[in-house]
Amino acid sequence: MSYRAPIKDMLFTMRHVAGIDRVTSLPNFEEFDLETIEAVLEESAKLCEQEIAPLNAVGDREPSRWSDGSVVATPGFQRAFQLFADGGWQGLGHPQAFGGQGLPKLVASACSEMLQASNVSFGLCPMLTDGAIEALITAASPELREKYAQPLIMGKWTGTMNLTEPQAGSDLAAVRTRAEPHADGSYRVFGTKIFITWGEHDMAQNIVHLVLARLPDAPPGVKGISLFVVPKFLVSEDGSLGARNDVQCVSIEHKLGIKASPTAVLQFGCADGAVGELVGEAHQGLKYMFIMMNAARFAVGMQGIGVADRAYQQALAFARERVQGRDLSGTGEPVAIVQHPDVKRMLLTMKAVTESGRALAYVAAAASDLAHHSGDESVRQENQSLYEFLVPVIKGHCTEMSVEIASLGVQIHGGMGFIEETGAAQHYRDARILPIYEGTTAIQANDFVGRKTMRDGGVFAIAVCTRIAATERELAEHAHPDCQSMRLALQAGRRAFEAAIEFVVSEGSTRPAVVYAGAVHYLRLAGIVLCGWQMARSMLAAMSCDAGDSGFSVSKVATALFYAETLLPQSQALATALMGGGTTVERVTAEML
Repeated sequence: MSYRAPIKDMLFTMRHVAGIDRVTSLPNFEEFDLETIEAVLEESAKLCEQEIAPLNAVGDREPSRWSDGSVVATPGFQRAFQLFADGGWQGLGHPQAFGGQGLPKLVASACSEMLQASNVSFGLCPMLTDGAIEALITAASPELREKYAQPLIMGKWTGTMNLTEPQAGSDLAAVRTRAEPHADGSYRVFGTKIFITWGEHDMAQNIVHLVLARLPDAPPGVKGISLFVVPKFLVSEDGSLGARNDVQCVSIEHKLGIKASPTAVLQFGCADGAVGELVGEAHQGLKYMFIMMNAARFAVGMQGIGVADRAYQQALAFARERVQGRDLSGTGEPVAIVQHPDVKRMLLTMKAVTESGRALAYVAAAASDLAHHSGDESVRQENQSLYEFLVPVIKGHCTEMSVEIASLGVQIHGGMGFIEETGAAQHYRDARILPIYEGTTAIQANDFVGRKTMRDGGVFAIAVCTRIAATERELAEHAHPDCQSMRLALQAGRRAFEAAIEFVVSEGSTRPAVVYAGAVHYLRLAGIVLCGWQMARSMLAAMSCDAGDSGFSVSKVATALFYAETLLPQSQALATALMGGGTTVERVTAEML
């Protein structure tokens, strides 16, 4: 089944939930009116639907191939990437000063969603490049920015993030890669990095590796890590490419999914050492790399939303065509399975979860735009706090739900979903990596517990709940019974979230093991309630505005109501699990497992 970008829902969400008008009134964004944004989305959809989506199944059947240190991308990928680069899509959300398009993150996120939905393996390459660009623009010297940022933004080169080593997974304190100072002011990098997405390929002229390594005088632990830029081909002062650097791809992984995306093992310093240049200050590498990591975590959340939407579209098309069983109304006529109550339930779940995740991510993207571009310092600080609060939820919740949604897609196909030729299984396999890379769900949950809740005593989390309560009051003012059903469900969810926040804050310092045992429950609870909040806001908007299509508005209200009735109640069970299950987890010893 071919992919179709949900432009109508994207625009509705931008306008009525994320507040695109407020974003386009910011400095640097005034030229991007709604008509221009719609045109951008339509052009992005055209590229994704016509050129990139058809390669998704091809990449699953014909993965990238490694041979003697080189990687050949899936047939068709090189041409598609050239079209992507020539269209200026890599620079969509990056500053015009460096050759980017300078569009709001809100718009760039919608285009990213399309790219990931159309082909998540392909989309990983631009996604990692975006993170490299952001890190260089934020942390590198003007000379390094001039040297590397513009070719990356133009799509001539691609970027990677090199953290993980064989002995150091998520524990970056164990990084051993070393960087030795050289007489000319550069460094020679030695070490092995694993799980490097698109670490070697033939789609671009050069690959710019951002590498965590230790200087000879580095203190132990994470405080001794520095960040280096290490290109595949050396770059001269005039920007031309020179000799091959001393970095080799020694193998690529064989994976459950995202098979077209080469996951490389890179060896830096097979001979004299890979030439690298220090980014920013020495021993500040982890701080700089977190710029990439946070950008990537939000982007992986968008991947989850994209894959979920692709799986939903395919399952819906199949359900409309597959005739099986009889009409329960009593006519006895054969019907398409979309008429069966349980299939309809599964499809509604897929639709509601995907649309709610999209809404939450777009709200976060708009907050990022306000945080970076508002002229009001208090607005910037408030929205930066909101964005940082939401990122672990978007990454953790939206990727976990993508696996569940892709699994429902297989279920709707029945036995045909287990057959590779239908394509439903690929979405399931591709989605499974999303809760793992760029920080597992537990890592996101620990961050949400520690930095986002306990650090300020739950003050900001409660402030978010206050905003949810304001939406409840808006629902209370609306006479429609659906609004009252939504209000009651959202209120119960918000109260469960508040109880969870109080538990985390009160118990976190005295019984941390108990709290962290339930951290994933806490994050999923937050995801369900925060997404439910956006569905409530969508319901209000659909009832009060002219969406240009009464059928669309009716569908939005029904989907929001389904979310309220079947998904929001899960929040209370998760709160109970958070507050009740940690003690038993702590009591169980390793020998008892």
